Amino acid sequence: QVQLVESGGGLVQAGGSLRLSCAASGRAFSTYTMGWFRQAPGKEREFVAASTWSGSSMHYADSVKGRFTISRDNAKNTMYLQMNSLKPEDTAIYYCATHPITPQSMSTKITWINYWGRGTQVTVSS
Repeated sequence: QVQLVESGGGLVQAGGSLRLSCAASGRAFSTYTMGWFRQAPGKEREFVAASTWSGSSMHYADSVKGRFTISRDNAKNTMYLQMNSLKPEDTAIYYCATHPITPQSMSTKITWINYWGRGTQVTVSS
């Protein structure tokens, strides 16, 4: 059984930074892609970023390119999302997810994903 636990959310002013973490456990993840999604009130869940565990392939949503960076610590089975230059429109619950697909496919195949964390709230004030 796969378990994903997010942490690091909080309240930050526009222009500030946060780093989210996703700790994974329960299986070997070497062939899996880890990704971040977000869901704002009244909106559908949307893709943010994804990376293979090797770091050989990454993919970002256009809305976060140049501001967000996905990384990982393989020894800790932990994926990170560094979020800089935050905007009020980044306010959402951020979810970690994993599935054996490419990062590019993860951005469009949300219904395929079996494993999700419970989410962490990010609030950006103006």
